Amino acid sequence: MDTTLRDGEQTSGVAFSAHEKLSIAKFLLQDLCVDSIEIASARVSQGEFMAAKKIIDWAKSKSLHSKIEILGFVDKGKSLQWIQEVGGTVMNLLSKGSANHLKHQLKKSLPQHISDINEAIDYACLAGIDVNLYLEDWSNGMKQDPSYVFDLLKGVDTEKLGRVMLPDTLGILTPSETSLFMEQMVSHFPAIYFDFHAHNDYDLSVANVLAALNAGAQGVHTTVNGLGERAGNAPLASVVALIHDHTDFTTGVQEKKISLLSKMVESYSGIRTSANCPVVGENVFTQCSGVHADGDNKHGLYYNDLLPERFGRVRKYALGKTSGKANIKKNLEALGVEMDPDELKIVTDRIIELADKKENVTIEDLPYIISDVLQNHQVEQRIRLCNYSLVHTFGLNPTATVSIDIDGDVHQATSAGDGQYDAFMNSLRMIYAKLNKPFPVLMDYSVTIPPGGRTDALVETVITWKYGKIFKTRGLESDQTAAAIKATIKMLNVIELEVDNY
Repeated sequence: MDTTLRDGEQTSGVAFSAHEKLSIAKFLLQDLCVDSIEIASARVSQGEFMAAKKIIDWAKSKSLHSKIEILGFVDKGKSLQWIQEVGGTVMNLLSKGSANHLKHQLKKSLPQHISDINEAIDYACLAGIDVNLYLEDWSNGMKQDPSYVFDLLKGVDTEKLGRVMLPDTLGILTPSETSLFMEQMVSHFPAIYFDFHAHNDYDLSVANVLAALNAGAQGVHTTVNGLGERAGNAPLASVVALIHDHTDFTTGVQEKKISLLSKMVESYSGIRTSANCPVVGENVFTQCSGVHADGDNKHGLYYNDLLPERFGRVRKYALGKTSGKANIKKNLEALGVEMDPDELKIVTDRIIELADKKENVTIEDLPYIISDVLQNHQVEQRIRLCNYSLVHTFGLNPTATVSIDIDGDVHQATSAGDGQYDAFMNSLRMIYAKLNKPFPVLMDYSVTIPPGGRTDALVETVITWKYGKIFKTRGLESDQTAAAIKATIKMLNVIELEVDNY
């Protein structure tokens, strides 16, 4: 059962609109094919009422209404009436699974509570509503006084129940405790179908799900992206992968749809999943190490059962300072580009250099890098940039101090300009004027950033020059001005070659 629309919506700052709730419900039931979804808490608000009604009306049109569940309370039939009015057919009845909660919240005796629960169950049966029973704070109940939990269930008319749900409400259990307590429940009540509902306060929710299943639980609860109060609930993607790969159980969940649903809920909730979130995280199918990429080429040495294709994704090979030629080869294959070993080494060295300046280099950056370094490689470097300093002070013209090496002789100049690049160019012109060397005319200046909207993206600057003929040079850097300066130094080497040939 997925409870993103009920328990997941209790995430701080998350409130789905009725349209968003319906979209998620449709995806969960029709595309992902979970067994059931919990969509609301009864009597919360008018907005919750309208959203629940919208979902149930749709579900009835698809004969899926029996898969829609709503949280109800022991409240003399008020929740039941609310559920009937929205058209619901399944109530998940909340009861007190620990003596502590019963004593301090309801302030009732166990016999009184059992009587109230049975009354609520009878009301539901008369109304034709199926009932499952939540034992809230069950984990503390088992830790503090298991006899309370056993006596509660012995007194409840369980024959009229579908499932009994055992929540680790405060996320306090360890896998060994989960296993022990679940075994005790199954041993005492072998005829009852138990669900386990995990919270993630100690980052143990998924491990506890595995322990519960191995100890006899027959159902588990999840939320998309692990949404939920505090540290959240057991994340659907991880739980599905865990069940399929580490148990003998099967589910009807369509793994290929999981990533799409994750992105949908991420968008609607405004809660971003971490890049290293298992199964759905941005980076979890990305190899960064060149050693790993090389191993993938050699009999899949770094693959595990979590193949990205299972989840509608593809394996990527990150480009950065730990990249080797194998990583770059993989990305070149994806682009349909072939390079000889010498060119590959040049590109690899440039990627490592760029990665020292920015967080990562993406496959979108790669064509720019190839074009940049291979063009640069073809031109003899007789003029080299030694140093430059750019100063931009509010209210004053920017200034640039530039030092360049021309055939072993170093020349320096300082000049102001209308912008930092203009100041840099003015300094170069001063040096070339002193040396009586010709200087080309800048015809056009264009800046391109690879797609993706990243503020740390590489910047490609292409400058068109006129020096007898018209030609272009390009520069690639993480800074726009630095990219333009690189393109300019390439230009100086091009015209130096032209002068020699002339």
